[in-house]
Amino acid sequence: LAEELGMSKDEIRKTYWAGLLHDIGKVLVSSSILNKPGKLTTEEFDEIRKHPKYGYDILKTSDALKDIAEIVYAHHERIDGSGYPRGLKGDEIPFEAKIIAVVDSFNAMTSDRPYRPALSVNTAMKELIRGAGRLYEARIVRTFIHMIAKMENEAMG
Repeated sequence: LAEELGMSKDEIRKTYWAGLLHDIGKVLVSSSILNKPGKLTTEEFDEIRKHPKYGYDILKTSDALKDIAEIVYAHHERIDGSGYPRGLKGDEIPFEAKIIAVVDSFNAMTSDRPYRPALSVNTAMKELIRGAGRLYEARIVRTFIHMIAKMENEAMG
């Protein structure tokens, strides 16, 4: 997706590694919270919302990974400021984090969770489209949807 969006080799590399490690901060969140089948309490949800900061703190200590720490920190931010943990908006959010936000949201929607079954690919794409320009960068959503549609067409032969 980063390549399709015309990013430089270094930006693609950072997006790749940040994408792989975006949830590393969850190692510091209790598995009983992460795997809870029911509704989270306010305190439990607050703890989950700390994982981007935990990830940032882990990655910034590594010379090899510190350049992706800020991307990991911002992967749950939304362009309208409704995200977390800092409520960043628009250009305050690294572009690489905006890419991860779209892909991570799609993955979350299309995966079974302890508290709900997976959504269909079509439903998840519609949700991304509904959030385009408000939650997610519209250009990233358009490019991602195009890529998913192309892969589905190729898979159907």
